[in-house]
Amino acid sequence: MSKVGLFLLGSLLLGTEVFAQNILKGQVLANSIPVEFANVVLKGTSKGAITDSLGFFQLLEVPSGSYQIQVSRIGFLTENISVLVPSKEASQIKVELRELDSSLDEVVVSGTLQEVSKLDSPVPVEVYKAGFFKANPTPSLFESLQNVNGVRPQINCNVCNTGDIHINGLEGPYTMILIDGMPIVSGLATVYGLTGIPQSLIDRIEVVKGPASTLYGSEAVGGLINVITKRTEIAPALAADAFVTGWGEINADLGVKSSWGKSIQSLTGANVFWYDNPIDNNEDGFTDLTLQKRFSLFQKFQIKRKAGREFSLAGRYVTEDRWGGQMDWTEAYRGGDQIYGESIKTRRWEAFGTYRLPIEELVNFQFSVNGHHQDSYYGTTFYLADQQIAFGQLTWMKEAGKNNLLLGTAYRYTFYDDNTPATQQNGERNYPSQIHLPGVFFQNEFKISEKQSLLGGIRYDYNSVHGSIISPRLNYKLVSADKSTVFRFSAGNGFRVANVFTEDHAALTGAREVVFAEELAPERSWNTNLNLVKKIYSDRGNYFGLDGSVFYTHFTNRIVPDYETNPNQIIYANLDGNAVSKGVSLNLDAVWNSGFKVMAGATLMDVSLEEEGQKVRQLLTERFSGVWTIGYQFQKIKLSLDYTGNVYSPMRLPLLGELDERPEYSPWWSIQNIQLTKAFGTRGEIYGGVKNLLNYTPPANSIARAFDPFDRGVEFGPNGQVIPTPENPQALTFDPTYVFAPNQGIRGFFGVRFTLE
Repeated sequence: MSKVGLFLLGSLLLGTEVFAQNILKGQVLANSIPVEFANVVLKGTSKGAITDSLGFFQLLEVPSGSYQIQVSRIGFLTENISVLVPSKEASQIKVELRELDSSLDEVVVSGTLQEVSKLDSPVPVEVYKAGFFKANPTPSLFESLQNVNGVRPQINCNVCNTGDIHINGLEGPYTMILIDGMPIVSGLATVYGLTGIPQSLIDRIEVVKGPASTLYGSEAVGGLINVITKRTEIAPALAADAFVTGWGEINADLGVKSSWGKSIQSLTGANVFWYDNPIDNNEDGFTDLTLQKRFSLFQKFQIKRKAGREFSLAGRYVTEDRWGGQMDWTEAYRGGDQIYGESIKTRRWEAFGTYRLPIEELVNFQFSVNGHHQDSYYGTTFYLADQQIAFGQLTWMKEAGKNNLLLGTAYRYTFYDDNTPATQQNGERNYPSQIHLPGVFFQNEFKISEKQSLLGGIRYDYNSVHGSIISPRLNYKLVSADKSTVFRFSAGNGFRVANVFTEDHAALTGAREVVFAEELAPERSWNTNLNLVKKIYSDRGNYFGLDGSVFYTHFTNRIVPDYETNPNQIIYANLDGNAVSKGVSLNLDAVWNSGFKVMAGATLMDVSLEEEGQKVRQLLTERFSGVWTIGYQFQKIKLSLDYTGNVYSPMRLPLLGELDERPEYSPWWSIQNIQLTKAFGTRGEIYGGVKNLLNYTPPANSIARAFDPFDRGVEFGPNGQVIPTPENPQALTFDPTYVFAPNQGIRGFFGVRFTLE
């Protein structure tokens, strides 16, 4: 070939190579917001870029071929995407980063009754997104909370398996349950308020530990749990989730979004739980797990109004039929004395909503009403109860300079009727309880500076039975300049007006006589809390978060059930002394860029009662508890592994007298679970695993004299005390209250989820 030909060929090849140089352009976002200073690297080459203030980047002179683009930034998970050059997609790349920790920016409402970011809230609020509960799917939120630090679902009866939620060692009646910020103001809600909520419609759970009576009134003494449902604009068009277990449990959730014209959006949810398989693995003659048939329907409407003013309405209906007892019990034996069973039939409805008034000022009207009907037999003891509660609240919010003002007024009406001595007059005439509770409250958050704020509030309520009640609160918050450290101090007062029969299942078992030693006065408490949050981001893109608290609550007029003075009675009275709940808790949240994540927590506490100079540890309360959720994502094959669990130290248990040979304290115990989840695209996934890996269950003798549930072989003295006999040397009666852990052993489970956007 001539020199001229070689020159022309070389020029052609060089021109082709130059022509093949391409430009890659794109944008990096997080929650649809541009991300600045993100690193963009073309793997296998030396080319890279940093995003500008609008999240845009470009890579010049990229040869044709197939590449991996890696995008990283401190505080976010690293993303890798494949791209073919040249192609249409190569000039309009969009990369969505996922935050390692978004909790400081999450909107919370439980602490102040106003929507603020978690960072800006002067009240410590723990937030658990819906994904947290998917690591250990359960039939109800009651069981889901077993992996929240300092929160423990407590089973109160070995036979019917009803229970309540303990926060920092305080029993269920001290915990207020809310849905979308509206209180389900009912003691019965501590048992039934967290069952039958379709989990496919839940956006997050907010937990506040410590008194919140200044904003929420009675019941919010130990803390509150606020279930926030999804807003219609971000909810999927269809969400379905169903699973079965090796014990025969079936649970199904369905959520559907729809539109009624241009101005009304609707969310409909349904939950079904079915368990009809009696099992007696501990061979005590009683069902290990209560049989349940439950159906729940949830409906929510959001109405679009001018200027974006809020108007939402929601309602829920729950019906449940459950029974536990001797294995050969059937409906025909209900209420009889031949075969023992505890049969509970419940119907519950709730309606609640929020309406912003059509005026320039920010004035909201909120309401909730609910009705609860319970038809129960505990052996031969019949309990028939009706409760209706109406609640209304008007709030005015105003920003004035450095002040954020909140003024509100509330009214609550409670009607309660049953067939127990609680609603009898002179032991004869039925006399339903009707309580009126009007109140006013004021709160102001003062911005001392960009880093500091001080919140103060006070509430006045007038109880038609007990008179005036005043509840103050004070909160201080300090944030570091880089917002990585937050310090909070809280102090407040709580109060509670108790109804034993709606709150304490032990009063209804029929195994013990209920005795009121006096007219029960409202309980009062003072609480202080120190909270420190520290966020750490490593140069390698990993995240570590620490959240520690020191808490102290002092009670007066504490209502304490006495199981020990007379083993055949439960004696209720106000404590002539004081009660204290104090301790420390620590949460760890860590996410590694590799896909490994850990959420763990531990609480060390002392809950005790002091009367006449004698200090006694509270029954059924642990000194130490720990929880964990450990996960790893195999991103290439879209497979995730979750290992969850909890551990509890010994608790003092209710014995039936000095001759009762059962241990006074429970052992250390732990429930652990493992799960694998396989995703298919962005819409579907299957999951399965094993629950209670250690197969831990309480002792088989937890039910005293399970072979004689009607006490036919028990002899009583003239004062009601049990007389020891050769056939009953420990002087026991039938009693199912010696319970501290679930009685359900190891089991497998399998489920399917599907989402349609």
